[in-house]
Formats: sequence, C-alpha cells, structure tokens
Amino acid sequence: MPFAVKLYDISNSVDLVMSDKNLRKHSRKIVDGVEQAPSRAMLRAVGFETEDFQVPQVGIASTWSMITPCNIHLNELAKEASNGVSDSGAKGIIFNTITVSDGISMGTSGMRYSLVSREIIADSIEAVTAAQGFDGLVTIGGCDKNMPACVMAMARLNRPSIFVYGGTIKPGPNKTDIVSVFEAVGALSSGKINNDEFLKVEKTAIPGPGACGGMYTANTMASAIEALGLSLANSSAQEAVSDAKTNDCREAGKAVMDLIKNDIKPLDIMSKEAFENAITVVIALGGSTNAVLHLIAMAKEAGVDVSLKDFTRIGSNVPVLADLKPSGKYLMSDLIEIGGIQPLMKRLLKRGLIHGDCLTVSGKTMAENLKHVEDYPKDQEIIKDFSTPIKKSSHLEILYGNLAPEGAVAKISGKEGTSFTGIAKTFNSEEAAMDAILSDKISKGDVIIIRYEGPKGGPGMREMLSPTGAIMGKGLGSDVALITDGRFSGGSHGFVVGHVSPEAMVGGPLALIEDGDQIIIDAENKIINILVNDKILKKRREKWIKPSKERVSGVLAKYRMCVSSASDGAITLADS
Repeated sequence: MPFAVKLYDISNSVDLVMSDKNLRKHSRKIVDGVEQAPSRAMLRAVGFETEDFQVPQVGIASTWSMITPCNIHLNELAKEASNGVSDSGAKGIIFNTITVSDGISMGTSGMRYSLVSREIIADSIEAVTAAQGFDGLVTIGGCDKNMPACVMAMARLNRPSIFVYGGTIKPGPNKTDIVSVFEAVGALSSGKINNDEFLKVEKTAIPGPGACGGMYTANTMASAIEALGLSLANSSAQEAVSDAKTNDCREAGKAVMDLIKNDIKPLDIMSKEAFENAITVVIALGGSTNAVLHLIAMAKEAGVDVSLKDFTRIGSNVPVLADLKPSGKYLMSDLIEIGGIQPLMKRLLKRGLIHGDCLTVSGKTMAENLKHVEDYPKDQEIIKDFSTPIKKSSHLEILYGNLAPEGAVAKISGKEGTSFTGIAKTFNSEEAAMDAILSDKISKGDVIIIRYEGPKGGPGMREMLSPTGAIMGKGLGSDVALITDGRFSGGSHGFVVGHVSPEAMVGGPLALIEDGDQIIIDAENKIINILVNDKILKKRREKWIKPSKERVSGVLAKYRMCVSSASDGAITLADS
C-alpha cells in the first residue's frame, strides 16, 4: 500500500508535493515520501532545513586543492556559486573532486597520472551527481585536465549545468610565468644565466592563485568552453583573484536555476556547430595542442562526431590572430585588459567563421550574447586584424605519413619555419631525452624521438614541457625538432609534433625509427615521414619486440587496459 502524500501532520511538516515537481526531476526521488525519511535525516545533519527539501538541489563540483596555485582558491569561488544558487531559490551543495598539478609533476613519473586524472574527475563528478540526485550542476575547474573533465561529466549526466573557470594567474615580474621557469632550466644549463638569476625566476614567476598565464592549456580550454556555450560570457577572460571572477561565480549559480526552469541541458548546447565554434576560437587564439585531444574527448561524451579532420578543415580558413605566449608576447591578463575573447568572437562572427545560432547557457544564442559587445581599443596590439594575422591558417597542423598513419598533432607557429628535415636521435623515455638535452648531446639538425610515452605506453601520455623548455632555454628552438607519442604542455613551442598515432607501444611506426634515420616534417603539405624504404621498415617490424615497461597496478593499469588512441581523444569510454 503506497504511503500518504503527507509525511506527518504536526505543524511545520513537509508537504511532499511541490508546486512544480518538474524542477526536481532527480532530487524528489531522494527526498520525497515517507520512505525517504532516512535520506532527509542525513541531509538535515549537513545543514538542510525543511524548506530545502522543496526546492531544486544543485551540486557544485569544486576541484579545489592545496597542491596547485591553479586550484587553491576554488572553494571560495564554490561558495560564491552556492550563494548564487540560494539567491535563485534553489539549494546549493558543494562537493570536491581531485586534481593533480602538471606543473609540479612535469618531467617525473608522476606526470603519467595527469591525463588519467581527467577520467577520474569526470567519473567522480558523474558518480556524486547521479548518486545524490542533483537537479542541476555547477562545475568549477582551474587547470588543464579538470576543465575538460567537468564538461565530460556534464555531457554524461545531461542535467542543467554550467561551467565556471577559476581564472588566470597574475603575471610575475617582467611578465614571467611557469614556462619562464622551465626555460630557465635550459638557460642555466647552457650558462646563459647564473644561479642567482635562476633562483629569482623560480621564486617570483608564480605570484599567487590562478592558472598558468599564457594561452596554455588552461586558458585555451576556458576559451574553448566559453565558445562552446557552456560558460557565461567572458568567464574565460577573468583573473582568478578579481571582483569579476567572484561575480561570475555568483551569476553562474543564478543561471543554473534558469537552465532548470527552461530544461536546457548540455546536449542541447553541445552540437557539432558549437564544437566548430570552439575549434575556431582555439585556432584564432593560438591555443594549446591539448585542445585537440580534449575537444575530441568532450565531443565523444556528447555523442558528437568530431575528429582530427575537423581541425584540418576549419584550420584552413581560420587565421591565428592572437599574439599570446608561448609563441607570442602577451599574457591572458593583457588580453583581459582589452576586453577578453568576446570582441574576438564577434569579429569571427562578422567574418562568418563561427555559428551565431548556437544555444548557450545564458539561454540566448551566441549571436545574441555578442550583439552589444564593443570592439577592442584601436591602439591594442594583442589581437591582429584579419589582414595582418600572426599566421594565415591554423598553427595546429594535423600531419599524416608513414610515421603517423592515424595522424599527429603539430604546433607550428611559423616563427621556426614550416618544415624541418633532420636526423633522428631516439629515446625510449622522456627522462633519457632530458638527460641528453642537458648534457649537450643534442645538436643542430637533430630530430629528438621520445617514444613509449603514449596513452598505453606511459601509460598516461605525459606532457613534454621539460624537454621543450630545455631546448628553448638552450637556444635550439629553431634548430631542433621533437616528435613523440606523448603530449605537449600548452606552454611548449618550437618544432614539436605529438600525439603520434598509432603509438609506439602498440607497434606504431615510431617504434621502428633508428638513430640516423632521416625525418621530414612538412606542415605546408601536412606530411610527417621517415625517409626509409618500406622494405626496410617491414624487416624492422618483423624484428620488433614490444618493450617490457615498468609494471603498473591500480588506476594506471586500468587506464592502460581501457584507453583509446590519442587520435580518438585518449578516452576510456566503455562500450555499452
């Protein structure tokens, strides 16, 4: 026999029928009915009042941690988002997930966990939100992997959701940042700076909270997510410690209630056209190669067909317009001062390069959001005109050839040229390559091959900021190329090619290269080849023995077993 509608008849009892249960599609299953009294009792113990059971519940996923400046401030932002939720008449519930620091683990075995953490974070947000029955979701990310992870979870859950970026860091003295420190390692090794100068950079480059300050992966992904329509206008172009970011969080908390009322969900926003907008903005900003990996992964979670071919297609028509680090002069803070990315998106819209009819979390289309945005100041030098671009087409070059039959991702700014032919020097780990660079065993004309660092090989597809930073610091950026089945930090620049697929650990051609082989990288023709006869390569393949890498257990073992190729986003999405 079903329970009665009323819990009990004493004064101030809970009326278990809300005026509009449609706003509580998920939470009502958790807290409505006599049988759910234990749930309500547990929630009362964490601060719920009687009236809180009658309003939508909004989960606020914070990636706060003390381990990195990118995330150290996020709990305060989560509180502001919760206040915004309360102001809108809903109940905010803050919960945490993990994050790891690329900048701290870079160049060590700990970096193997970086890309793995993207999957863990997405899984944990999904698990908590689904288990607790939240009706809406605010996700707050502050650095490279937790940001796409937030979006991946939002797509899986498909509940009214909004993403908030934790904001960029303020620059250090003389516009130094984390990349300045990595490059200082190479500069010290080559005698270009002394110990005192080195220590000064180390002590001052990271002045406080916020994500790495150039157009590296964090700022790239924040911009991409805004262009995708999943964060409020200008959310990507705010400093971490600022009134603008505080207000952004509060407004996001309010906005998610409107999404609940209008039943606007992530999959209503994450269309193919929206992803094309995100790719376009990433290219125009000169963004990180990691955007390729993450956008493909996010699209797969949303059931949208995005592949390497889309980056080539879109990139042929979209110029690089932003003079931002690592290849350029300026930091994200400089871009914020002149208006952020909104004026850029309006310019792209007028040019017909982005889709204005895409829905966003504001409830309006992209064109409506941009309608009243003012253009950049006339005297600014950060965003170039279409007539004088940094590069006429994309810097994110997708290369194919006998070295990368399934594709590779190159970051070619043009400053180092568009082609490179050199002699291979092979290394079976990042550490071995780094030792060679710092001990002056790399010469002009070398092509450094770092293999067995792919999604399965690492496992975890480590970023190569330490070697690329050391190369730049030694002044070899134009004279040496680096090819890997691993990844690059958004701070990497120079002649670098990553994401080589198939990776060496599964027998990809990268595993067959020998010292002395000639390698050609041709960005104009989108080619990457080993200049070795096919018959010779066939003989090498027959002799190739899969290396016995260090045995891994736990999450790394699970990841190695489930992860896809980098060309498919290195996801662990299981077949149904």
